Parts: sequence; structure tokens; C-alpha cells
Amino acid sequence: MNNFFEKILRVIYPHKNPVVIKREYNLPDALNLRIELTQDGYFVATCPELPGLVTEANSYQELVEMVNDAVLTYFDVPRKEADIIYDTFNLGGKVIQYEGKLQTKLA
Repeated sequence: MNNFFEKILRVIYPHKNPVVIKREYNLPDALNLRIELTQDGYFVATCPELPGLVTEANSYQELVEMVNDAVLTYFDVPRKEADIIYDTFNLGGKVIQYEGKLQTKLA
């Protein structure tokens, strides 16, 4: 999404609290992801508990964003509700933290 329009969207519709989103849309509290590195240097993420969920990224930061986008799409969460629900991933001892700024509306 274009950064300018994303900022305007978030002024009008702040993110809902991730706990509220998980409860309203029955999202799992945690994800068991399988992440593979392709020969081209891309990360491909799948989730065995969510058949058909597949996404790819070329950096850790993009991986967090793309997995969140895939999960929110999988559960039909409207874009205005949230962008990031899962902000921390643990990849075999390496912790990846979302670095963007979340503007959250309290429940």
C-alpha cells in the first residue's frame, strides 16, 4: 500500500488492539510457521495449521509484514482493522521484531 495512503488510512481507522482482532476473527494466538530459504534468497512461509497459506519475502522485515497480510487475508480481516497482529517471530532462536510504528486503538 502506498505509504501516503496508509498514513491517511491509519489516521481515520487506527489499528484495533491485536488481542481484540484475534478474538473477533478467531485468529490463533501463535503461529507455527515453516520457513524455507529459496535459491534466489527469498523466504517462503507456510503454516501447516492454515492450509493454503503461503507467502514469500526477501527480508526479515518484509517476512513479518507478508505473513501478517497472508493471515489477515486468510481470516477475512478487513484492511482497515489491522495490518500487524503478529509482531514477533522466533526463528530457531533468532527473534524477528516488527520495526514499523503501530497506531493502535484500545478495545
